[in-house]
Amino acid sequence: EVRVVESGGGAVQAGGSLRLSCAVSGLPFSSSGMAWYRQAPGHECELVATISRRETTTYIDSVKGRFVVSRHGRGRESGDVSLDMNTVKPEDTAVYYCAADALDIGWDRRCRKSFGYWGQGTQVTVSS
Repeated sequence: EVRVVESGGGAVQAGGSLRLSCAVSGLPFSSSGMAWYRQAPGHECELVATISRRETTTYIDSVKGRFVVSRHGRGRESGDVSLDMNTVKPEDTAVYYCAADALDIGWDRRCRKSFGYWGQGTQVTVSS
């Protein structure tokens, strides 16, 4: 069984930092692509950052220079993905989702929860 579990969300003031973590198990982690998405109230779900099996990273423009995605394997079928959020802004407020793609095909910029494996999400609230 594949499990994707996010943690680390919470409330933070603008300008502060927060680290989100995602524990993945049940799939070949070293060959999987990983992504973070978010959905803010009244907005469509969007792709925030990705990290490939080769640790190539991508970011949407609004978080470049502020967010850092990283990954660490714990075994053949388990690992962790982190999203370090720095200099956060109120517009970063959203539910953040971690997603795993066992084939590392690539990610749609919009949420497609029928593709890959998704966690339940973790709330991040940034106050001004």
